[in-house]
Amino acid sequence: MPKRTDKTILVTMLILIAFGFIMIYSASAVISYKKYGDSFFFLKKQLIWGLLGMIAFMAAHSLDYRTWQRYVIPVFALSCLMLILVLTPLFGPAVNGSRRWLRLGIISFQPSEITKLAVIIYLAGYLARKGDGIRDFFHGFVPPMILIGIIMGLIIIEPDLGSVVTIGLVAGTLLLIGGARLSHMSLVVLLSAPIVYRFVMQVGYRRQRWETFLNPWMDPAGSGFQIVQSFMAFGSGGLLGSGLGEGRQKLFFLPYPHTDFIFAIIGEEMGLLGVFSIILLYLLLALKGCTIAIKTEDLFGSYLAFGITMMITIQVLINICVATGLLPTKGLALPFLSYGGSSLLTNMLGMGMLSSIAKDGRGR
Repeated sequence: MPKRTDKTILVTMLILIAFGFIMIYSASAVISYKKYGDSFFFLKKQLIWGLLGMIAFMAAHSLDYRTWQRYVIPVFALSCLMLILVLTPLFGPAVNGSRRWLRLGIISFQPSEITKLAVIIYLAGYLARKGDGIRDFFHGFVPPMILIGIIMGLIIIEPDLGSVVTIGLVAGTLLLIGGARLSHMSLVVLLSAPIVYRFVMQVGYRRQRWETFLNPWMDPAGSGFQIVQSFMAFGSGGLLGSGLGEGRQKLFFLPYPHTDFIFAIIGEEMGLLGVFSIILLYLLLALKGCTIAIKTEDLFGSYLAFGITMMITIQVLINICVATGLLPTKGLALPFLSYGGSSLLTNMLGMGMLSSIAKDGRGR
C-alpha cells in the first residue's frame, strides 16, 4: 500500500473493482465463449487494465497534485489532439459507425475518457487562478466555455453523447461552485437547447431511444427490448437475487450485460440487497470526495477534488438511471464495475489524484 494512502478511497475502490471482476466474468462468460472461444476473454482484458489502473493510481497518489496545475495547458492540448486523431481513419477505426477508439500500435483506448479528467484539471486551474473574476461574463466566464465547447464538439462528432453529457454536467457544477453567475449558466443552457434538440430529436436512433424511454412497452420486442429485459432482470432478482452466476438475462437476452447494463445483472443475481450495497459504496466514495474537497486549503486541490468526485458520481447516476428506466438508454460505463479499460484506467487515475489531495492538501 502506498505510504499515507487514504484508506477509505483505496479500500472502497478495490472492493468495487474486485466485485466488478466477478460480475464481468459472470455476465460475459457465455457471450465470450461463443464469440472468442474463451469464457475468460473479457475478464483477462479487464484484469490487465486493472493492473495498469493500479499503477496509475499509485503514480498519481505519489505525485504532488499541484504538479498538474503547472501542466494544465499541455494536458488540455494533448486531449484535444487525441480527440482530433481519433476522428481520422489512420488512428481511429470505425466501430459500429462511430470513431471513439484511438489505436496506437497494440493499444486502443477512448480519448473521451481521459478528456474528462483533462477538463477537470483545466477548470480547477482556471477557477483557482481567476477567483471572483469568473463572475465577469466576457473576461471570466466566456473563455472556459469556448474551450469546453470545442472539446464537446469534437466528442459529439465521434459520436459519444454520454461523455458530452458527463463533461457538460461536471463543468457546469464546477463553474457554479467556483462562483459563476447562475444567469450566465442559464444563458448557456438556453443557447444549447436547440443544439441538444438537433442531436437528439433529429437523429433517428436517438429519437427512437427517447420515444422508447417514454413508453418502453410500445415495442417490447424491438426498440424497447433492451430496457424491458433490464426490467425483467431487476424484477426476477427479488430481495436476495437468483445467486451469483445464476442469472438468465445475460444468456443473449439483455444486450451488453457486462458493460452498459451490468447493474441490471447485479440486480438479478445479487438482488435488492446487492444493489443497495453497491449504491452505499458509491455514496461512501462521494461523501469522502466532498469531504476532502471541503477540507482542502488549496483552491486548485479543492476544485480538482470536487471535479473528480462529480465525474464519478454523475456517471454512476446516469448508468443506474438508464438501467432502471429513469433516463433514455445511453452507453455509459458504471465506474469500476463495467467492462471497459479506458473507463477503469481513467477513474483509478482520478482516485489517485484524490488520494494525493487528501495526503498533501490536508483534506483528510
